[in-house]
Amino acid sequence: MTLIPSKARALFEAEAAKRILITDGAFGTQIQTKGLVEADYAGDLGLSHEQKGNNDILALTRPDVPESIHRAYFEAGADIAETNTFSANKISQADYGAEALVGDINRQSAALARRVADEFEAKDGRPRFVAGAIGPTNKTLSLSPDVNDPGYREIDFDYLTEVYREQAAALVEGGADFILIETVFDTLNAKAGIMAVKQLEKELGREVPIMLSMTLTDLSGRNLSGHTVEAFWYAVRHAKPLTVGLNCSFGATQLRPHVKSLSQIADTYIMIYPNAGLPNELGEYDEMPDTTAGFVHEWAIAGQVNVLGGCCGSSPAHIAAMAKAVADVPPRKLPTLETKTRLAGLEPFIMAA
Repeated sequence: MTLIPSKARALFEAEAAKRILITDGAFGTQIQTKGLVEADYAGDLGLSHEQKGNNDILALTRPDVPESIHRAYFEAGADIAETNTFSANKISQADYGAEALVGDINRQSAALARRVADEFEAKDGRPRFVAGAIGPTNKTLSLSPDVNDPGYREIDFDYLTEVYREQAAALVEGGADFILIETVFDTLNAKAGIMAVKQLEKELGREVPIMLSMTLTDLSGRNLSGHTVEAFWYAVRHAKPLTVGLNCSFGATQLRPHVKSLSQIADTYIMIYPNAGLPNELGEYDEMPDTTAGFVHEWAIAGQVNVLGGCCGSSPAHIAAMAKAVADVPPRKLPTLETKTRLAGLEPFIMAA
């Protein structure tokens, strides 16, 4: 089946050839600064569960909140808006009794981001993009939650694929250009996300570009399912993602060697958006915008990145500092790699010719 190519992918690639692009920063920690109460989250939806902390549902009950955050990031210089849908899936929304609203949340979140993106693009003619954000859920396909039963799984691959397909379909319907499968702590979960998008492409008859972003859960450079950065890339390269990268984790300083490794082996665009350092004893982030910008500037001048942004603790000020720091730095050039069979267990495996 021949799919209609994505115009957004072509436009993204044209812009990425000119400059380092900027994605936005944290949503959760920005929402926390708004001082919202239960009534803000719950609205008049009449749900049986308490909703405070359900950031995704604000698209329905207080859309002015995520809209103001999108607007602040675009004003700071962002090229990409990530939708406020990290937990807008049937599994995560079950904690709030809001499973039936998954479609509405994602459609409205994407439409909101699309509207603000188009508004800013109309002002200056610079393309703005919307990435439909899909988080890892609170389940894992690779590991058992029961230490006494290593073979037990709470969900299976087919179920998670369907959960992701429902979310991705609503995001695309709402106006997302790309599907961002982010904070990947379990590589098998990410593969379910990839499968979901591939199924959606066949249904729509057109390409839906994928962005992938892994998170490291220990300083050795592995995710929770045990994969190194290199092994993760070889496990997902078949999906031909628009971008691959790292987010969250331990902040920019700890990501440095892993950004370098990934930039050398990935024949696609690299997108990195780290936390603003590590949280303090109160769970707050103290790293100042210029400090974070200085760290990511090092990656930029080393030719290791194509897209930069922020994760937990970052703010519009962090994004503005990053945009300023890399404004005149040329983007990373995609490497031409020797053709070899590259496989992955927990470690990368390359077959000699």
